[in-house]
Amino acid sequence: MLKKLYYKIFKSDQKNVLKLQNKINFFKEKYEDKIIEINNIIKNKTQLNFFHSGPLGDLIYSLPLIKKLSDSHKCNLYVNLNKKFTYDYYKHTGNGYYIDERTFKFLSPLLKTQKSLNTIKKYEDEKIDINLDLFREIPISFTFNSPRWFFAITGEHFDLNNPSLFVDEHAEIKNKIVILRSFRFRNIYINYDFLKNYNNLLYVGVEEEYQDLKKNIPNLEMYNCKDLLEMAQIIKSSKFFLGNMSVGYALSETLKVPRLLEASHETPFVQPVGNNGFDFFFQPHFEKLFKYLNDKF
Repeated sequence: MLKKLYYKIFKSDQKNVLKLQNKINFFKEKYEDKIIEINNIIKNKTQLNFFHSGPLGDLIYSLPLIKKLSDSHKCNLYVNLNKKFTYDYYKHTGNGYYIDERTFKFLSPLLKTQKSLNTIKKYEDEKIDINLDLFREIPISFTFNSPRWFFAITGEHFDLNNPSLFVDEHAEIKNKIVILRSFRFRNIYINYDFLKNYNNLLYVGVEEEYQDLKKNIPNLEMYNCKDLLEMAQIIKSSKFFLGNMSVGYALSETLKVPRLLEASHETPFVQPVGNNGFDFFFQPHFEKLFKYLNDKF
């Protein structure tokens, strides 16, 4: 019996060792040289060309890395258009693409205001130094805080307690509780119906999302932002921001305004970092934190 047990454990250990060795070999064959090359490029060049396919939130979360590297390098960002989703991204507004032409026009006014970026253009076969899409390929789990995906492929770190996105306040719309709740990444344990007891609520997402919330929050107003710069300005001017994982929350997190995140119960790879940032998984905590921010600000 003991011999059989030992043999079974030994065989199991052998399988695990082989599985780990296969993973190591795969990394060495496919990605080790790429990681070394990026490291050397950052060390030896003074100008860096970045490549990113989106979607919008992921691109915004690459700004902390670019802000860090802009202290010592001239940084150019080339946005790859019309990369198709490889999975069903429920009710995404990009027509099946991470970033299409329409979305790029919505995005670019914001990026053009950022001092950390020397150039922002559509990708047209320019020579690229750092492919920020690489985080989707490397054989590690990326169920950790989204800005750190880009730290992982470069070895560069930015203090996430600090803002990495900078805009002026909106000229007219100020002190609103700004909301954006996409149809994706909704927490099944959460509902927003209690917000009908509050005033000063402004929705900045798309019409279908707004109508979905307004059914039970009749006092909810909507504003159609002309571009992502205006959305960021409204969030910058807000009393606080509320939303799930979306470009709206990405803006609030990189701006470091008071913010409240509806955390995903399945894919919690966004977390608040720094002052006045909170998340929740369950309804009592949602209502408590919402009241706290409303009373504080």
